Amino acid sequence: MKKLFLLCLLSMRLKATAQKTPFELSGKTATTTYTEAISYYEKLDKSYPAAKLLTYGHTDFGKPLHLLVLSRNGVFDPVQLRKQNKRILLINNGIHPGEPEGIDASMMLARDLLKADKLPKDVVICIIPIYNIDGSFNRSGTSRANQNGPVAYGFRGNSKNLDLNRDFIKTDSKNSAAFQLIFNTWQPEIFVDTHTSNGADYQYVMTLIPTQKDKLNPILSDYLAKTLVPDLYSRMEKLGYPMIPYVNSIGETPETGITGFIESPRYSTGYTTLHNSIGFMPETHMLKSYDLRVDATYKLLQTYIEVVERDAEIIGANKRKADESVAVQKEFPLAWKLNKNEVNNIEFKGFEAGQKPSKVSGADRLYYDRSKPYTKTIKEWNKFEPALSIQKPVAYIIPKAWDRVVTLLKLNNVKLRELKTDQKIAVESYYIGDFKTGTRPYEGHYLHAGVEISHVSQQLQYYAGDYVIYVNQPTNRYIVETLEPQATDSYFNWNFFDSILDMKEHYSAYVFEDTAAELLKNNPDLKSKLEAKRLADADFTKNGAAQLDFVYKNSDYYEKTHNRYPVARLVTDVKLDLK
Repeated sequence: MKKLFLLCLLSMRLKATAQKTPFELSGKTATTTYTEAISYYEKLDKSYPAAKLLTYGHTDFGKPLHLLVLSRNGVFDPVQLRKQNKRILLINNGIHPGEPEGIDASMMLARDLLKADKLPKDVVICIIPIYNIDGSFNRSGTSRANQNGPVAYGFRGNSKNLDLNRDFIKTDSKNSAAFQLIFNTWQPEIFVDTHTSNGADYQYVMTLIPTQKDKLNPILSDYLAKTLVPDLYSRMEKLGYPMIPYVNSIGETPETGITGFIESPRYSTGYTTLHNSIGFMPETHMLKSYDLRVDATYKLLQTYIEVVERDAEIIGANKRKADESVAVQKEFPLAWKLNKNEVNNIEFKGFEAGQKPSKVSGADRLYYDRSKPYTKTIKEWNKFEPALSIQKPVAYIIPKAWDRVVTLLKLNNVKLRELKTDQKIAVESYYIGDFKTGTRPYEGHYLHAGVEISHVSQQLQYYAGDYVIYVNQPTNRYIVETLEPQATDSYFNWNFFDSILDMKEHYSAYVFEDTAAELLKNNPDLKSKLEAKRLADADFTKNGAAQLDFVYKNSDYYEKTHNRYPVARLVTDVKLDLK
């Protein structure tokens, strides 16, 4: 009898221990490993009918990307859940594994909701346990030199040394492809990507980057700015964690004012904006103790669930209206600029900053005096306006040779049609003129910017199997911002089309000299163009090679495909022979 009692007691203790996370068992100083996290979620899957652990694709580390789905009614089919009018909240953790608060907070939150039978009725919660699996295995306690714990954590780069929060458009990693598969399968209305900040010292544990309101569809922006963000702020303050916008100081310290964050589609929340999903990057403050950072993240995630459950009908209706609006939208911004004339005054709780001699160099250095907290009014600039916009075409046409682009478009639920037969089509082509390219690689690419283009109307030959992408879809923003070369994170800027910038044919000058002379003799228009160029450009007049090249590039000998952007615009709705 005594032995049976001891066995029962031991079983109860083991069960209680199994319900705790590695973070809790460590005394709230350590973050879980990937292996521990997946094992923990597998146990939740086995223990609760409302939890299911799914896998998607592969990562560069060779493991699939996991997704824990918490569904009160036990339905785990996203198509069926949309028919049931459920909202989807997607939480992404560990994109930077050295910022692991969300990893630990999500584990505890999932357990607590399941144990207490408090899953929301109208919201399905999807949790990516650790997105950068590769980086989570590369553990140390020193790679984030400015961070106060935990005792060990993962590394920012993945196994290809990519920052995965710069990879959502270019998709150099398998991680990104797996994430996009999850995102476009579940189509969340609200997305949260958990992070830890770096930068100034201040009193707040939690800062927040919402999707830039000015970039969102106006229907979503209105709800975000007037309801969702204010409610998150007020609820978190009541929970003991007042928040402030991410502290992006314009000067050395926050008193100089802060600006909003403009997330282009390379970032997670910039990517989700292309799909009319409202995104958030909560950023805990790196100098606060790890237990407080996890607790603040836990409470913020809990608050998201409560607000999304409360506003489930509104959020769903807004998303449907936004999708319908974007499908018929005619003008699309490609780049953004900060309006420096529009400014808000906000209350900020910081610490007095000063200068003192460095013990390393002897020069003056910045420091913050935590014995001197303050509350001040500071300026915030958070109004962004389009810097460049375009009118959408009827459709884009892309030859089937560019299969990487086609694969990514399909992954993002873009509907493509194939030409059934070979046919000539009247299109508007872009020719790439000037552009700037980085002198050092950025995330594995020599990124282009400042692209200048010219427009040419042409009849081009296309072939059966080439693709036509009509710009009448809820995914219009993804289509336009990847296929228009001047967009900040276009496929062109990420080097997908660099091969078109090379000439494949040329000439020997001593031979072409005689050909050029004959061309000028027989073509008065060409001769006039050359004379006009000489009058306008003294350096050109002195450069014989440049003049010969001018004749070549204005003749039929010059290859028509050089610098011609391969994605053409169909600007007139003509009948095409399509599958």
